Amino acid sequence: MAGGGGSDVPQLVGRAGAQIFFPSRERYHDLLAELQVEGFEMLADLCGVDYLTHPGRTLPAGVEPERFEVAVVLRRLDPPGMVRIRVQVPESDPVLASAWDLYPGAEAMERECFDMFGIRFVGHPDLTRILMPEDWEGHPLRKDYGVGRVPVQFKEAPGPR
Repeated sequence: MAGGGGSDVPQLVGRAGAQIFFPSRERYHDLLAELQVEGFEMLADLCGVDYLTHPGRTLPAGVEPERFEVAVVLRRLDPPGMVRIRVQVPESDPVLASAWDLYPGAEAMERECFDMFGIRFVGHPDLTRILMPEDWEGHPLRKDYGVGRVPVQFKEAPGPR
């Protein structure tokens, strides 16, 4: 797995032996850069998690749980390898550095995370909604987002009997 990169970052070993790094928000971007130098050239996934209703989770000593988490999967192709990164993001300041400058493929994933959870990515080239209309209020995957009712009309559906 990763050699020097992230040696100062709290870690756990996940299923199948994959390393899981838990950097601070301040250390996140530097860790991405270090892992890229080590050959983790593909950002395979980036998503948000809202732990509002499930605050208990396994974290290494010294890592304080926050409401939000950004989870990232990096892959190395030769030799094959994978690392996971889990960054705690506070509800009071849901901001994280963008990975876009290192991994351009992160652009759409960060926009989705912003759209659905309201986590802002500093340095992102176009942090706008990607799934919801621009005038949509709120972030639908937050656990405290109200469930609304939108009437659905199917074409050529028979009327009420």
